[in-house]
Parts: sequence; C-alpha cells; structure tokens
Amino acid sequence: MTQDLHDTCALLEQQLGTRLRCLVKQLEKGDINVVDLKKNIEYAASVLEAVYIDETRKLLDTEDELSDIHSDSVPLEVRDWLASTFTREMGIVRRRHEEKPKFRSIVHAVQAGIFVERMYRRTSSMVGLAYPADVIVTFKDVDKWSFDVFALNEASGEHSLKFMMYELFTRYDLLSRFKIPVPNLISFAEALEVGYSKYKNPYHNLIHAADVTQTVHYIMIHTGIMHWLTELEILAMIFAAAVHDYEHTGTTNNFHIQTRSDVAILYNDRSVLENHHVSAAYRLMQEEEMNILTNLTKDDWRELRSLVVEMVLSTDMSGHFQQIKTMRHTLQQTEGVDKAKAMSLILHAADISHPAKSWELHYRWTMALMEEFFRQVPFLKSFNKSSSRSNGYTIESFHKSTSKNAVGCFIDFIVEPTFSLLTDSMEKIVMPLIEEASKSESPALGAPSQNSLGAVSNAEAQRRPGFKSTSDGGTHTENSLATVDLTSFKANLMKIIQANKERWKELAVEVASGRQAQSKRKGQEKKIDGHNVEEKVPKCRKASSPLSRPCLETVAVYTGSTVAELVEISVVVDNEDSPELLWWQNSDTSETTRSYMI
Repeated sequence: MTQDLHDTCALLEQQLGTRLRCLVKQLEKGDINVVDLKKNIEYAASVLEAVYIDETRKLLDTEDELSDIHSDSVPLEVRDWLASTFTREMGIVRRRHEEKPKFRSIVHAVQAGIFVERMYRRTSSMVGLAYPADVIVTFKDVDKWSFDVFALNEASGEHSLKFMMYELFTRYDLLSRFKIPVPNLISFAEALEVGYSKYKNPYHNLIHAADVTQTVHYIMIHTGIMHWLTELEILAMIFAAAVHDYEHTGTTNNFHIQTRSDVAILYNDRSVLENHHVSAAYRLMQEEEMNILTNLTKDDWRELRSLVVEMVLSTDMSGHFQQIKTMRHTLQQTEGVDKAKAMSLILHAADISHPAKSWELHYRWTMALMEEFFRQVPFLKSFNKSSSRSNGYTIESFHKSTSKNAVGCFIDFIVEPTFSLLTDSMEKIVMPLIEEASKSESPALGAPSQNSLGAVSNAEAQRRPGFKSTSDGGTHTENSLATVDLTSFKANLMKIIQANKERWKELAVEVASGRQAQSKRKGQEKKIDGHNVEEKVPKCRKASSPLSRPCLETVAVYTGSTVAELVEISVVVDNEDSPELLWWQNSDTSETTRSYMI
C-alpha cells in the first residue's frame, strides 16, 4: 500500500514536470490561455501538496528510522515515546510505579536523542526556519523605510539578524537560485550572531547588522536598482550587509592603530576592522555546515567575493570623502556607473542611515553609539598606565584628534550629502531602465540588466531576480520599475533628516536652559571625587602648579565610528600641561552635563 502511494506520487511529479515545461514554452510564444494557466497552476499546487504529504509520511514512518532500533533491545517506554512523538502511532507512555530506570534505558534514550536530531535536520531542510507569530507581524513592515528592527529583535528572541537574512534570501529566491542549503544558512546566520555579540557592543551588534541589511533591501526595491543588478549581485549586497561589522570590537580603527592591537598589526593599519569583518566571516564558511556558497561555480564565487570585499571595505569612514568624490566625478561622465562602486555607496549609505530614520529610532541608535564610544576611554586610560607602547597617545590627544574632525554636524556634512549623492546615482542608473521599459511596453521585471559600466546586456536579461514584497499589509505585490518614484524617495529622506536636525536643536536649547537653572540652584561650585570644581568653565585655565585643583573641560568629540554624532563630554584634568582623566559621565548618570549635543 505504502509503495503504491510512493509510485503514484512519483508518476504525478513526472506528469507535473511535463505540464510545466509545456506552460513555459507557451509563455515564451505568448499564446497561453489564462483559464488553462489557472487550471495548471491549481493542478501543480495539488501535486506538490500530495508530494509534501508523502515525503512527510516517509520521514515519520516507523519502519524507516525506528526499524533500526530493534524491539527486543529498546525499552517499551522509549519506543512508545518515539512512536507517540514522531509517528502516527499513538503509543501510551506509562511507567509502572515499581519500575526504575535501568542503565540500558539511559543508553537507548541517548540513541533516541541522536535519532531525534537526525530527524530534525532532515525536517528543517524541507520546511525551513519556523517563524514565531510576532516575527510574522513585524515583517509586514519590512519594505518600509523606518522599519523597527528593535521590535523584530524582541519578537525573535534576539535573533533579528538570522530572521532578516532568511527572510530576504527567501524573498529574492536566492536559496533556490544558488542552491543554498537551508541548514547551512541557518547555521551561518547563528554563527554571525554569536560573533556580533562577542564584545557586547551597545551599537555595533547583530541588531545593527539586521538594520543595515533591511535598509539595503529597502533601497534596492524603492529605487528600482534591483532591476539593474543580477541575482549574484543582489546576493552580494545582502551578504555584505549582514557581515559588514562581524566581530566588531566596539572601538575605532584609530584606537586599534594607536594602541597597536594585534588586528592593526595584522592588517598594517589599513581599514583594520573592515578587513577583519569580511575575513572572519569567510573563515566561518570554511566549516562545511556553514558554507552557504558551497554550490556556487568558481566564477560566481570569485565575483561574489570581489564585490563583498570591496563593499565592506567601503564602510571605513576614513575613505568617506574619497568615495563621495569618486562617485560625483563618475556622475559627471557620459559613461555608465561602475556597479561595484554603486553597490558600495548603497551599503555605505545604509550603514550611516539612522539619522535619516524616524526620530525614535535615530535617538535610540545615537544613545547606543555614544555609550559604546564612552567605553573606549577607560580602556585607553588603562592602556596608558600599564603599557610602555602608548606612543604619546594620551586621553587628551585622543579627544583633541577626534575633536579636530568635528568640522560640523555629522548629519549636515556626512549623512545628508551621502543620501543626496545616492539618489542622484540611482537616477542616472534607473531612469534609462524606466525609459527602455516604457518604450518596449514590457513589464519592469523583464527589463534588461546592465553590465558593470551600465551598458545593456541582453544575456543578463534571463537572470532577473524574482522578488515579491509585502508592503500592502501582507499582500504580495511585484516591485516594478513603473512604481519607482525617486523624487518622492529623496524628498521623504530629506524631510526626515531635516526634522531630526530640528529636534536636536530643540534639545540643545532645553539642555542649555537646564544648565542655567541647575547652576542657579546649586551655586557655582560642586564636589566631584572630593575636589571642588567650578561647574561652568569653558576650558581649563592654566594651572599655577601640578597640585592645582582640577577643572572641568568640555570637549566636542567626533567619534570616528561608522556612524557618529558631534557630542559633548566633560573631562576633569589636573592641569593643562599634564592631563589625566579622573572622572567622566554620560547623559544617563551625570548631574552636571548632558553629553548629547548636536
């Protein structure tokens, strides 16, 4: 009976394959009837359901795995539990009160555990990653700009990166296109999450990685750039976004260079962290069970790696202005835009995008970034005291070097120009695609791709990514070039950026008013660690002797991180000639200063 059912399913699969191939040929000729198409799709669905049921039954067949455990050697309670839990046989699990577990029972329980794990691996490879209900609800907004990644992280039990990667790999049909084993993807994503959590960073953690990955996704579908990219390039974009800060130490490249860390020595002070991120991520895939690229051809593997390396290295803020200059020069040329550079700009923009998100998200990210920045100060103090390698890199030089970079507000001079350039680049790339599609009156997903310099390539037209969004509350809709509105895309971003700038100005006024009121209430002096310190001192006065009382110095600091704000911190120094940090506070604990100032 069972064998007959299996044979029937095999025959149905063969018939279904024949029908689908005929449909493809009719679609290519353009002479297919809609009614026939509907009937054949319904037939395909019914066959797939039947095959799924048959495969599931084979997985749960007691004569399959359980037959390996001989009845005369397996205690009744273990066999009943296996049968009732993993088969359709509803065995009754009962233990007589007078029975006690025997050693053989424990041995077979271990054997059963191995069996369960083996069955789980097989089932997960068929079914995929199970979504909790709250995660499903959260993903309804994944196509929106101000997607709440913190809500996703909470709904997923702090696995936002794993679920974001799986969601996008599925939506873009990358699992099928590149034959990525589902267990490998899940194992790789979980390993990434472990690495992102290694240093317990408030900012550069798995939530930030999930946020950047979602932002890259939004840019691709709402600018229409996904229609310019091949499937391999889309895989590279999502992969690079997911790994771009893997095992971030929570300190800046300059910190590593000045303290002569092992990773700085390894990468010769060049994009220290960025080199480590991409190298360590690829090292993970040396393990067979984490290798999501195992089925790529050699040419695809090399092309993907080249793109990923270039994109991740482009997130080094020390190369920001050169990157902007190069892209602006490219836009002035008649030739097309280099794909690798355009993709790097997208990732770089996504990496520094939180000032362009809703105020609630932007403020939360800013506080996390500042907390992470302040954590460097005690490490630097400890390093200078315990090491002979300080090379003059004192806390004062640390603050002075960073404050010199604070040419203006990070939003004004970094974020806003970057997104302005991004939209200009997208217009140059996508507008010709829209015009081409309108001339041929063909669906946007059928629009031809372009090569690395933007030239149309008919050979790549067959490699279009299959993607569906859920922007309409869960209803799948194709993201076509006809729906792209770059003017609204840019206007919306600039509106949010401007609103956030105004909020920071309002907050600065509130802080200044609060300081004045506090000064009136508490007087001009305050004790800090046993020292009397004037609360309102614009800068340290020159001390008459090393024993002079410390004074409070306010320093504007540019963090030097991938995303940074101009902040105000208070440093207590002994005197102007021999500074030493004695005390610092952040905005959550300080009574004398508020450290968030834009």
